[in-house]
Amino acid sequence: MSEVIRPRTANDVEAAVQWGLAQGKTMEILGHGSKRAIGRPAQTDSTLDLSGLSQVALYEPQELVLSAKAGTSIVEIEALIASEGQQLAFEPMNAAPLLGGLPGRGTIGGALAANLAGPRRIKAGAARDHVLGFSAVSGRGETFKSGGRGVKNVTGYDLSKLMAGSWGTLAALTELTIKVLPRPETQVTVVLLGLENAAAVRAMTTAMTSSCDVSGASHLPARAASRLASGEALATGRAVTALRLEGVAPSVAHRKAVLQASLRSFGEIDVIEEAASRGLWRLIRDVAPFAAARTGADRPLWRIITTPTQAAEVARAITDATEAEVLFDWAGGLLWVLLTASENAHVLLVRRAVAGFGGHATLVRAPAAVRAAIDVFEPQDVALAAVTKRVKEAFDPKHIFNPGRMWAGV
Repeated sequence: MSEVIRPRTANDVEAAVQWGLAQGKTMEILGHGSKRAIGRPAQTDSTLDLSGLSQVALYEPQELVLSAKAGTSIVEIEALIASEGQQLAFEPMNAAPLLGGLPGRGTIGGALAANLAGPRRIKAGAARDHVLGFSAVSGRGETFKSGGRGVKNVTGYDLSKLMAGSWGTLAALTELTIKVLPRPETQVTVVLLGLENAAAVRAMTTAMTSSCDVSGASHLPARAASRLASGEALATGRAVTALRLEGVAPSVAHRKAVLQASLRSFGEIDVIEEAASRGLWRLIRDVAPFAAARTGADRPLWRIITTPTQAAEVARAITDATEAEVLFDWAGGLLWVLLTASENAHVLLVRRAVAGFGGHATLVRAPAAVRAAIDVFEPQDVALAAVTKRVKEAFDPKHIFNPGRMWAGV
């Protein structure tokens, strides 16, 4: 069993990393572990548990700025800023339903390390676009900082973009400063019922290219929609194509009318009002139809990023070859693909489909033995792998942080 180190301060983190270097120990970097099962299984000598770094250090609602220790829970931050009518606009997902973990365990440090954004990604950007600055300890045992607390701060290199999606392989984050934004006064969701995937993609494209300022565009085919419990949405046994509008009430009402008129040719339209709309988009954000409790934790789940207009073709290339279920988000730019259990998570099928239409795929859920045997993250070509190696060497030359989590040997 690996040794668990639980630092309470940033200085403790630095000391722990220096100890690891001196002892030749590798370290798994962990917050609350909500996304621990994503990536290749950890094979480390010790665990650097950052959950003790939990505190909102600064919150200035009028300046739209918040600083928090890396182990601070997203739930705590969202509750605090909601009291001031604000939100995390990148809508960080709760991975617990997908991975069978405890709800509400995600941290602000993990949000940046994974760079997972919810449905509002198409309008507000990803987690990396909301980080103003951070402090961290590199694999050299050195504390470093990037950015600052001002929204207009442009000091030095924007290393937050590099940390985003690095999955703890470059540095141990200790504190982040993020921008928060006003929460929209109200929202509604315009839904189209019963569309096939290709028609749904066309409808979402029409909505996104309109003047209606859509902040969420998702398509749940009938099988995915049927897993929404009664009352959670329009659980009618038909596919649901959902388009979210947010803002002040008069603007939302006007844009709703315009959007309904522009989509009339696609078929039956309905509207989900504010309270139910908020609930629906939480379920879409967390990919609730494919939750482990509803579908089985052994069923592989892939996250595919592709060109929105190609989404239906990517999905068809997979579903024509094997039994699979698909959920479309980001107007088709994000596909969640649920497959039947297999020894290799249908990796060749998925990689072939993505290569044929463009994009990249990440295996989000599968048994540890499967994740150890295949590439969980998109394989890199020679040139990109060389860049990745140089970046790793710059921040973590001894490869002590999460070795092999993303790619073997990195």
